[in-house]
Amino acid sequence: MSTHSHADMLPRGTLITAGALVLFAFTATATVRLAHIPAAASPVAMRAAQHLVPVEQRNLRFTDRPDGAVVIADTDRGENASIIEPGQKTGFIRGVMRGLARDRRMRGIGDRPPFNLALYRDGELSLTDTATGRSIELTAFGSTNRAAFLALLPKGGVS
Repeated sequence: MSTHSHADMLPRGTLITAGALVLFAFTATATVRLAHIPAAASPVAMRAAQHLVPVEQRNLRFTDRPDGAVVIADTDRGENASIIEPGQKTGFIRGVMRGLARDRRMRGIGDRPPFNLALYRDGELSLTDTATGRSIELTAFGSTNRAAFLALLPKGGVS
């Protein structure tokens, strides 16, 4: 019969380090709450506070076709902005839209409300779900991914 000791399971230093991390987390959280440190402002809130308006924007609806293509329609003009055929290298657009569509499904929202694609004077590009208010700052994903959405604007971001 072997003897089993809990003292052999974790070194004392590991337990002290874990306890210190938990204490630090509680202290940091309490400090932020008690000191009323404001959260970092989102780009959407900052633009609203500064009353910035887009220099170019478009309301778009993304619809899947049975053949796997995605039709991107301009809801204001009643015309197609683009069609992403199956096999095209547009994984970023498909990935972003898949996440936004999942959010809508969870909320019981269909695909009728458009998404607003907006370009600002400082070059920032955002996609906002008009039904949920969720906004994605596309510039944060790099120039190639940003360009995929920028091409959906009527002028393509060129003034």
